[in-house]
Amino acid sequence: MKKKYQGNARVKRAHLQALRTDFEALHMKPGEFLSNYFSRMMAIANKMRIHGEKMEDITIIEKILLSMTSKFNYVICSIEESSDIDALSIDELQSSLLVHEQRINHDVKEEQALQVTTNNHSLTSRGRGRG
Repeated sequence: MKKKYQGNARVKRAHLQALRTDFEALHMKPGEFLSNYFSRMMAIANKMRIHGEKMEDITIIEKILLSMTSKFNYVICSIEESSDIDALSIDELQSSLLVHEQRINHDVKEEQALQVTTNNHSLTSRGRGRG
């Protein structure tokens, strides 16, 4: 029984070490949606907790804030300045960042719509001017 448990402990340690490496290397990919990134982050963090890692929410929050893409820089600065990071929950952080992501995506869609409208207008006006 003792040998069997020691084998399980070694396997558990090896899994935990691999998960720590994955956690440290985790960064948000350019163009990745925030919800997908949070899912990847929480999947690794939960596996680490299952394997015995005593990971607190503040560790996950700090990792998220450090590993976001640059388009979130100013909202991260705002969150760090206006909130007590120690009292912030992962859900609160996620909601704040999701609101920001929705605004960014809305602005990008409006900008693209304006470009399409401008391009169509310039194409039609070119043909009418010569006649």
